[in-house]
Amino acid sequence: MLRYTVLRLLVFFGVLSALWLLGLRGQENMLLLVAGAALLSAVISYFGLRRFREDYSAQLAQKIEQRMEAKQAKQAAAGAGSTDEDAEDAEAARGDDTFR
Repeated sequence: MLRYTVLRLLVFFGVLSALWLLGLRGQENMLLLVAGAALLSAVISYFGLRRFREDYSAQLAQKIEQRMEAKQAKQAAAGAGSTDEDAEDAEAARGDDTFR
């Protein structure tokens, strides 16, 4: 994640510098300079940093999957040692009214 963020910032500042060197200087061009740099760097990053973005997405997906597996394992472990109240609640939820 850090690598992708740093690369995005480098692209932004590189485009910002290029636009500044092309003549977008001064107070009256400041908004145009920053907005243009943001737009151009977003387009460049979308195509140029695709591999890094996909790697980052894969890492996030793997972490989410690991957390889900850990949560399911924790729930399964908690389910193995369930109490009588949990069993009664489960029966009531199923609608078993055999005992009156």
